Amino acid sequence: MIRVALFVCPQTVCSSLAMADDAFRLANQLAGEPLFLVQRFSRDGQPVDIGMAEVRVDGGLELAEAANLIVLSATGAAVERTLAANRELLPWLAARPDTQQLASLCSSAFLLAASGRLDGRRATTHWALAPALRKGYPQVRLDAEALLTEDGNLFCSGGAQAGLDLCLHLIAWHGGDWLARRVAGALVFDLDRGRQSRFAPLLPAIGSEDPQIGPLLLWLERHLAEPLDLEALAARAHCSSRTLLRRFKAATGLTPNAYLQRLRISAAQTALRHPTRSLEQVAAQVGYADRATFAKLFKQLCGETPGAFRRKLRATP
Repeated sequence: MIRVALFVCPQTVCSSLAMADDAFRLANQLAGEPLFLVQRFSRDGQPVDIGMAEVRVDGGLELAEAANLIVLSATGAAVERTLAANRELLPWLAARPDTQQLASLCSSAFLLAASGRLDGRRATTHWALAPALRKGYPQVRLDAEALLTEDGNLFCSGGAQAGLDLCLHLIAWHGGDWLARRVAGALVFDLDRGRQSRFAPLLPAIGSEDPQIGPLLLWLERHLAEPLDLEALAARAHCSSRTLLRRFKAATGLTPNAYLQRLRISAAQTALRHPTRSLEQVAAQVGYADRATFAKLFKQLCGETPGAFRRKLRATP
């Protein structure tokens, strides 16, 4: 029997903990035998108040030391607060033997990174937290586009539902692909979901309240299929082309052309939801006369071709 220990702390995200617990228990049910012994643990072995509920645990760190697999459920976006509150856990994580599997769901990758376990190892986390992980722990081989990563006995997942991708991966590891497929089917969950980049927004959050750039972005949304004329954009913003480039980059982090391409591809994602429109029609609708150019840029920004994106849409209930 595979012993699975789920870590619980005050910062634990309730849905992440419940999802992992449900996945392994459902695997036992569908396998017709108890393949996984699922237990919860805290640092001191005492129940934990996670806000929505008080979670009972089966033991403390000594319980997890006997487990085959330790799962760190997501702990939310306030990673510095989580690290400060769980500072005593870090040396314990660092001391786990290489034979023991460690898995982080979403933001709990910061706990593994801070313990040093991810040094030189491939890992991922929620796409929105990736810049902070990359900056704070440059020694980690971060693959922010991946839904999940596996490096030896270290496993990480991206945001929210990617935790279920990882649980299914671990169920397949220990119980076989057939069991993972059955669990995914029972949960009405697609096993082949591509890369995390599919879910990250293409357009950046606007970093300033520039009175000229804001209206210009709205104008671009209404005229995204038109050719970009930098001089005309500068005139609309009542500034020189050079000043426009500087202010646009400060507000969006992108050049006007790069922003326009992302705006077009984002519009194409919406247009692809209409099954009667051909790829040529979608490309033309968002400003591309050449389908090949459209497809190349779409794959570059979305991680898959327009056709693959549309097929996944059709497969979604």
